[in-house]
Amino acid sequence: MSTTSIMIVGVGGQGTLLTSRILGRVAQDSGYDVKVSEVHGMSQRGGSVVTYVKYGESVFSPIIDKGCADIILAFEELEAYRYLEYLKPGGKMICNTQNINPMPVILGMGTYPQNISDKIKEKGIDFFGLNALRLAQEAGNAKAANVALIGVLAKNTAIPKSEWLDAINATVPSKLLDVNIRAFEAGYGI
Repeated sequence: MSTTSIMIVGVGGQGTLLTSRILGRVAQDSGYDVKVSEVHGMSQRGGSVVTYVKYGESVFSPIIDKGCADIILAFEELEAYRYLEYLKPGGKMICNTQNINPMPVILGMGTYPQNISDKIKEKGIDFFGLNALRLAQEAGNAKAANVALIGVLAKNTAIPKSEWLDAINATVPSKLLDVNIRAFEAGYGI
């Protein structure tokens, strides 16, 4: 089996690190060799956060070079656009269509770029955009948007749904489990 390389990109506070733990867990429990690398950046201040997850028969490094990601799981549109060059030809981008203003926009020193999803699609990218925030709110908690995105990701892998649910059960705190399962099911059902 070849190696699958997934980049998780977002901003601090969106649950990218929990997502990487769930993804690492499901791959490991499925019998794959897994490597995960977290690049925090200014995560505590809403800055860019990137996590690399690679799994396969034998993985030697978690780092994903430009043009090598099979899938980019983007938690926010600007972060999707920022890391687009990491996606390999024929790769897939799954993107939450939410916009979170970066500090220059908050301070009035810039404007948030418009029509990012359209610009990505114009490049011929296999792009799937969804409002994961809305799905999470409907599931009962806006913070479960990351797990709604995991649901979409799960449907785009060969790993059975039951193994994703097992990994979520083993990783998410019990008091938040029900809402996260509902968010996962909502994403998986799209």
